[in-house]
Amino acid sequence: MRARELGRKSVVVGDLVSLVGDTSGATDALARIVRIGDRTSVLRRTADDTDPYERVIVANADQLVIVTALANPPPRTGLIDRCLVAAYVGGLDPLLCLTKSDLADPVELTALYSDLGLRTVSVRKDEPLDALIEQLRGRMSVLVGHSGVGKSTLVNALVPDADRAVGRVSDVGKGRHTSSSAVMLALDDDSWIVDTPGIRSFGLAHVQPSDVLATFPDLLEGALRCPANCEHRSAAAGCALDDWVATGPATPGRLAAFRRLLAAPTT
Repeated sequence: MRARELGRKSVVVGDLVSLVGDTSGATDALARIVRIGDRTSVLRRTADDTDPYERVIVANADQLVIVTALANPPPRTGLIDRCLVAAYVGGLDPLLCLTKSDLADPVELTALYSDLGLRTVSVRKDEPLDALIEQLRGRMSVLVGHSGVGKSTLVNALVPDADRAVGRVSDVGKGRHTSSSAVMLALDDDSWIVDTPGIRSFGLAHVQPSDVLATFPDLLEGALRCPANCEHRSAAAGCALDDWVATGPATPGRLAAFRRLLAAPTT
């Protein structure tokens, strides 16, 4: 239980806490959480882009694994972009995990993110998960993705005792939500994965353009030439980043990737 003096401060998966009381873990043991440690990273989202209330989903994770199917359902780059923003702003390393690679070629999708240097790994049901496991070792990894992309199937394969519910993809290409809460599971002695509920949208009402810009060090100096409160959308709106790129410190691809993240749709 949480101590009253903590007020309304929430405790989330991944938090490091201080306890008092019976910490034996035995039946009927009771302990209180009296302190929540400083967080090194946070994965947060809002219900949608009009909701001012941000919800921290996981704390202190090392990387965000964005699970995306290459087919059935088709990939939705809007969610990938939004998860990338959440990872960059929250201090997590992003990893794109492409499932069902036996149904479609990942080359076209991965090419969209080449200017971001995004790490990717492809998996298929008839092959071992060695490449993915190598990316997870020694880290706490959060798995997110639309329902139906095979996230819970991955978790069950990685941690056979997890017994996460697995759903099917409907005839209209949308998955059914099967996981209802974030759960941390041990992959090995020093590796953890956090499975999160399938999501339909990833609200970013708490994120400002300046937050995203801060994760692009090659564009930061150029933004000093922008007018006050610039949203960095286009040169036509007064943004100086186009001129900055033209002089060579950053590439047009990086600027395009930055602006695509700013404009990421809700699904």
